[in-house]
Amino acid sequence: IMPKCCIVGSGVIGRCWAALFARGGYDVALYDVKEEQVTTALLAVRVNLQDLHARDLLWGQAVDDVFARVAGEQKLEEALSGAAYVQECVPDVVELKRTVFANLERAAVTVGNNDVILASSTSTIVASLFTEHLKLRGRCIVAHPINPPHFIPLVEVVPSPWTEEAVVVETRRIMNSIRQKPVVLRREVDGFLVNRLQYALLQEAYKLVEDGVCTPEDVDTAVSDGLGLRWSFMGPFETIHMNAMGVRDYCERYADGIFRVCQSQSEPRKMQGEGVKAIAEAMEKRIPLDKWQDRVNWRNERLAELAVHKTKQPE
Repeated sequence: IMPKCCIVGSGVIGRCWAALFARGGYDVALYDVKEEQVTTALLAVRVNLQDLHARDLLWGQAVDDVFARVAGEQKLEEALSGAAYVQECVPDVVELKRTVFANLERAAVTVGNNDVILASSTSTIVASLFTEHLKLRGRCIVAHPINPPHFIPLVEVVPSPWTEEAVVVETRRIMNSIRQKPVVLRREVDGFLVNRLQYALLQEAYKLVEDGVCTPEDVDTAVSDGLGLRWSFMGPFETIHMNAMGVRDYCERYADGIFRVCQSQSEPRKMQGEGVKAIAEAMEKRIPLDKWQDRVNWRNERLAELAVHKTKQPE
């Protein structure tokens, strides 16, 4: 018997999750309060699967066989019936999350599925802000994907203070089973892991432009043709491990210099005014807004090709 998962919310992220779970062998129930949107979403799921198949990322399966595992559901109770896992994909609004999770709990209790895991795709809201009032709050967790999730496998798994440890372990196992790459935070923190790293770099990049040290174009080049090349296959700690005879040697050599530089980076600045104007003008010159969608498509194509490349590399 195939395991069953339920996707709540049939927008772009929900459609990607549906494709990933179906590819991973799950029966998928796709639910949305807007019933007409589910029909459109199912067509998009098939397109996602065709795209994966064209790149040999459907693991040798036929598109029709995988798509047959996905079904639209009009009733939340039916969608949750027999499901081991729910992935909520509604907009990041706390009040909406609270309502949706209350409805999920009610439906789960109604069909006698109190052991289901209720996971949120939220990118910014910790689970404690929308699950505290629930009787099944111990079954709730954040599982935040990176867009587009069918080509970027990382998933941030973030428990609340009351999430059961078994739920954390099982969520990690489920993500691994569909060949995503889960990282588990031991406690809630604003911004989770990815955005904290991303914002630290973005903040320093902004200061360098605002202070007249570099142009926006040169900052982007420093990442796309410098740091980013290494970061596509190894993280910052492995990088420093390889840049000296191990981490200990690196820190003995460079810790003082790193500390000195970072002392000048400590004050955050809000991105506004002339700094934003300079960056926006540089980006709009490079990518005019009427060409924005073309560049998004180009980006997604490059990410897809990188995903294919990484699957063929030894660890």
